[in-house]
Amino acid sequence: MIDIRSDTVTKPTGAMRRAMAEAEVGDDVYGDDPTVNRLEALGAELLGKEASLFVPSGTFGNELALFTWCPRGTEAVLGEECHIIVHEAGAAAAIAGVQTRCIPAPDGVLKPEAIRRRLRRQDLHAPATSLICLENAHSSGRVVSLADMDAVRALAAEWGLPVHLDGARIFNAAAALGCTAAEIAARADSVMYCLSKGLCAPVGSLLAGPKDFVEAARLKRKIMGGGMRQAGILAAAGIIALTEHPSLLDSDHARAKKLAQGLANIEGIQIDPDAADINMVFFSHKAGAEGAAEIVELFHRRGILINPPEGGLFRFVTHYWIRDAEVDAILAAAAGIFAGKTGTQ
Repeated sequence: MIDIRSDTVTKPTGAMRRAMAEAEVGDDVYGDDPTVNRLEALGAELLGKEASLFVPSGTFGNELALFTWCPRGTEAVLGEECHIIVHEAGAAAAIAGVQTRCIPAPDGVLKPEAIRRRLRRQDLHAPATSLICLENAHSSGRVVSLADMDAVRALAAEWGLPVHLDGARIFNAAAALGCTAAEIAARADSVMYCLSKGLCAPVGSLLAGPKDFVEAARLKRKIMGGGMRQAGILAAAGIIALTEHPSLLDSDHARAKKLAQGLANIEGIQIDPDAADINMVFFSHKAGAEGAAEIVELFHRRGILINPPEGGLFRFVTHYWIRDAEVDAILAAAAGIFAGKTGTQ
């Protein structure tokens, strides 16, 4: 099957499988798993941070950051369409006891004036703001400029607030912006980034930041059930993900653009091909929600896995296992499936 539901579906490469089979391991809760220790050191170095912590998932890493930065009952300011709000199941309230203050953030850009209007000091009626969260690359597939991040960082410094970056696809953002991941990470105090998306590792993310923050997070990771013992088997794949795969992301982006341009030529599809900053292609079709289930099934019959539309938008995602031949097959299928007025012929 050609799977373009997400880049989370990537399977480990042969090199990763070999490294996992041969990984030297210990008990990471005791701090003596040498492969995890190497991954965490590398993960911090690549982002220009003092330390990093291996965690099971991106959601875990984001929520661990909120749990660590934010006293219970305080408030985090973040974009209304970011992953923490839309796709983390209300975990900020359940795990960290944090109130979220959402603001409009078109294409992931939080404007300082919009943030400033929502920042609060604690009084008898209001919770104190304890954190500002950014996302780059954004869940919309767009990237946020360093200048826009700088503007938020300056406001946070003015208020003495930390900034957390959901950098699940930070290496995609770096490739799109033509900078290093460390340059993006420098605009935040803590960064979560995933090894298990475009970087192709089977499991895991890293939470990076100052040494004292990471040590505090290590305790809270244990509280959340994230002490994974002989996790070097997983960390071994993460090391290869960080050393070999960031340089491959440009190819994923190029194939996403090819996919977007091809979809733009299909009648009934509404798409802005220039909006594909990274490896995600969003579009709508005039068939609407009524025909969505049939469209998903027709793709499946042609050996292609897609998700139904969310908020009226389909999302096709390229990744390591989607090469030129797969893009051609996807476009051929799309041309047939989306043909006609109903979008189901």
